[in-house]
Amino acid sequence: MNVPHTRTDKESPMLTERQRDIIKATVPLLETGGETLTTHFYTVMLNEYPQVRPMFNQAHQASGTQQRALANGVLMYARNIDRLEALGPLAAQIVNKHVALQVQPEHYPIVGTCLIRAIDEVLGPELATDEVIDAWGAAYQQLADILIGAEDAVYDSLASAPGGWRGSREFRVVRKVPESAEITSFYLEPVDGGPVLTYEPGQYIGLRLVIDGDEIRRNYSLSSAPNGRGYRISVKREPAGVASGHLHDHIHEGSTLELFPPAGEFTLGDGDGPLVFISGGVGITPTLAMAEAALNDGDRSIVFIHYARDAQAHAFGDVIDAWAARYSRFRRFVVYEHDQEGASRQPDAVGRPTFEQLKQWLPADGDFDAYFLGPKPFMAAIKRYLNELGLPAERGRYEFFGPAEALN
Repeated sequence: MNVPHTRTDKESPMLTERQRDIIKATVPLLETGGETLTTHFYTVMLNEYPQVRPMFNQAHQASGTQQRALANGVLMYARNIDRLEALGPLAAQIVNKHVALQVQPEHYPIVGTCLIRAIDEVLGPELATDEVIDAWGAAYQQLADILIGAEDAVYDSLASAPGGWRGSREFRVVRKVPESAEITSFYLEPVDGGPVLTYEPGQYIGLRLVIDGDEIRRNYSLSSAPNGRGYRISVKREPAGVASGHLHDHIHEGSTLELFPPAGEFTLGDGDGPLVFISGGVGITPTLAMAEAALNDGDRSIVFIHYARDAQAHAFGDVIDAWAARYSRFRRFVVYEHDQEGASRQPDAVGRPTFEQLKQWLPADGDFDAYFLGPKPFMAAIKRYLNELGLPAERGRYEFFGPAEALN
């Protein structure tokens, strides 16, 4: 999905030089207290504006990840206030996340009001002077104009594309398949019987649920290559996950779900060199779609490495084994964190990711494109090992919980 980086015709006036200086001077303060400010921001907004609650993940707020994500995004924006073109990747991530959740222009004033109020109440009158508040109000409006314009262009593009739509569309669950003790796949086809929008392998869809009278919106990766007829999502049951628990326990074959169009920036790029996919846990879902698409189209060699807790948690093992048997250019390796004597499927290694594993399994010269995702510690280790193996930074693509997910 191409995300426009130009501003809209209805944008607010440009920031003055004085306002830019104030924003930049705010960065050190936000670096020491940004998370406190954004925590207060979320508290105010979710308590006083129930209409935006469906777009926010309460579990992420309880763990602090949402607050940290928003704080990091605010800091990056403030640091680059003189060169907004540097925000390109961040802006694209945010736009895709907003499109998947159907964020609308009327939501932006709510966020802006709560953010400015949080700055005022947390910093206090000595620091949050009228001049500071005015500068941040103008800065927020500038960012809002950029995002609203980009999102509107994407909404129009998705609606006008073959099989596309705007807003929600009803899909029926035609199959529900357990993939492991934790992950279940849902095969979805449109109730209206029409074609569906194609997508880039690695993208996700937005889902609107109503649970006990409360609306919840979530994103789930598309776990198979596009087929023009429907979608497949593969959902892990989270221990305290309201949405995932509802899908596992109450959504069955024949149930209907409201879907938003596909979105996402973590996608399979073009190229003719070797491909490497490395996933941890439920992170296998988008890499599975990428690998399937690469096998169906082209002749690139593929190394597929998956880390799971144990055999019971290992999803799609039969699919991966079948690919390895069918395609000589596809090699797969599985690592379990815990050994299980007598398990039906034995791993290639046991434990956590190691440099020695990757050095043994991956192309030795670093001439490959790598896609990897999973839990944060896992991601940090994989990124470090790939760097040590000589993979250029531009050849590694990864998904992580960052500023783009501040509103999810």
